[in-house]
Amino acid sequence: MLPWLLLLPISIPAVAAVDKTFGVGPQLVSKYVPSSSGNWKCLDGSKEIPWAFVNDDSCDCPDGSDEPGTGACPNSVFYCQNKGHIGATIASSRVNDGLCEPECCDGSDERSGVCKNTCQETGDIYRAKRDEERKLRKTGSKIRSTYIQFAQKEKKRLEALIESSTKDIEIREKEVARLKDIADRTESISKAALEHKQQSRMYLIYILDTTPHSLPALYLALLDHSDALVALQREHKKHLEREKALGDILHALRSGYNPNYQDMAVLEAVRGWEELSGLPHIAEAEGGEAGDNVPVKEEVTTTEDEENPWTSERLTNELDMLLNGDYVSLLLEHDEHIRAPREDSLLFDLPSYLPDSFIPRYEEIKDTVVSWLEKLGIVRGDDTASADSSRARQNLLDAESALKSSIDEKAEAENDLAEVFNIHGFGREGEWKKLDNQCLRTDQGECVLSFLP
Repeated sequence: MLPWLLLLPISIPAVAAVDKTFGVGPQLVSKYVPSSSGNWKCLDGSKEIPWAFVNDDSCDCPDGSDEPGTGACPNSVFYCQNKGHIGATIASSRVNDGLCEPECCDGSDERSGVCKNTCQETGDIYRAKRDEERKLRKTGSKIRSTYIQFAQKEKKRLEALIESSTKDIEIREKEVARLKDIADRTESISKAALEHKQQSRMYLIYILDTTPHSLPALYLALLDHSDALVALQREHKKHLEREKALGDILHALRSGYNPNYQDMAVLEAVRGWEELSGLPHIAEAEGGEAGDNVPVKEEVTTTEDEENPWTSERLTNELDMLLNGDYVSLLLEHDEHIRAPREDSLLFDLPSYLPDSFIPRYEEIKDTVVSWLEKLGIVRGDDTASADSSRARQNLLDAESALKSSIDEKAEAENDLAEVFNIHGFGREGEWKKLDNQCLRTDQGECVLSFLP
């Protein structure tokens, strides 16, 4: 009877049992253990099933956690161990679908014998690439450390610049205050000198109007020349007007002249005008008749002195400006010029040889000495007041400009220091500061990429 039973067909296919932890990731293996009662709870805790139902190719848990290695549950995942390489996870729907997934180089996602195990070759390639990237990162890390060191040096440089600029600003502020005080004092002296000049001008005008004979010969000669030029210009304009009127008369005579009348006096007058003006004779002009209105071609021949720079053109264009000049002011300026002390006088240029700390004391002594000299009549205060005021004002402007430069330099350094370690600027540690204002180029085969600042 037993041999016949062996020949009967088996109605239920024999299926090899699947390991309960097959397809489970290393982090979840500890949870795939049956309870003391022989049951197992789904990972989401929603249900408890017999331990035998795990990996039985039938989905029992709502979260699909009971079928990690069969693909029976579409919402589960399958873990490939990939010995010789690195493990990977794929969707359970890709398990036993007849396709060898590249993530599972060991072929465990399909039945035995379907996919070839290529983990050793894939692992070798992966490790070689990984080692190359690690070497590249190590080199990059060294370069980055040098860039960070550069940023730290730049930080120290900017901090030192800010500190020195702060000290310069303090010094320059004191200098500006000192020079402003000097400028204010010299300007007050200059105002007094200006009042003296105005009084001198009024006095000179009074002298010109009352007693011109008491002025020096140079002043009288200049004024006499000015009067003569005014009279000459007036007479010159009269002659120009008369010449124009005469030209109009002769032009009208030429235009109305009839050669057939044989008036010899008129003929001579017309020929003389034509010769003077460079015109052809009215009877010989091609196509011309007595009544033609032929324009006059004026050719004025003048003889000018080559050594005299005042040409007729300059007389016409510049004489009015010369005559309108303020001769009284020119005479006063000339008087100040011949009385003013030399610019390189030791008394007034001594500050350039003194230390800055001695200059305020020097200014006080100089003012006292100059005041004594003025009282004694040796020097006149108004001769140098204007020059001193201008020089003091220029020194103040130069000091203010230097102060502004120091303030701007400090502000720029503070802004650069803030940008060095700005995460949106040169990075948290300033690692990109060294590449500031540099152009980077890289060859990528068919094209060259450029990164411009």
